[in-house]
Amino acid sequence: MKQVKLEIESENQIVEKVVKINRVNKVVKGGKRLAFRAFVVCGDMNGNVGLGLGKSKEVPTAIKKAIEKAKKSFISINIFNETIPHIVEGKAGASRVIIKPAKQGTGVIAGGALRVILESLGVKNVVGKSLGSRNPINLALASIDALKKCKVKSIEEKERNIQINTDYQVTKEKDTK
Repeated sequence: MKQVKLEIESENQIVEKVVKINRVNKVVKGGKRLAFRAFVVCGDMNGNVGLGLGKSKEVPTAIKKAIEKAKKSFISINIFNETIPHIVEGKAGASRVIIKPAKQGTGVIAGGALRVILESLGVKNVVGKSLGSRNPINLALASIDALKKCKVKSIEEKERNIQINTDYQVTKEKDTK
């Protein structure tokens, strides 16, 4: 997947959401050293999203480090009519994620880190299900793995040498007796 370079104009439009803050200990000769680990998701609400993990002795600096890493790791995801183009599955560690497109007005039906990623990505109508481990970092990695599998219509048409129809209108005939 190609990395996305951010422009200075879009820096103000980036949504930063803290998913999880953990307190971690390091045991040394003199006792325990306390530190904090922050997990952050950044997105521009227009198809780009990034994940970041930062660690520091104070919470604000850990969050700041995580945001910087998330902005450096932005990737572009294919979005079609405020939803994803087709059903995708992703896996990371013991976590699995299934993401399905939904019709207009459904909203984001998902939980945990998956919901945060989909909202910061700019997807408005989608249904997501997380299976297996509920570890937020693995769930986020699994959802990014799934979203990377979203195909682009023009590229698929060239590879298959066919025309793909995206008309979902179905006409129903009423029985009149």
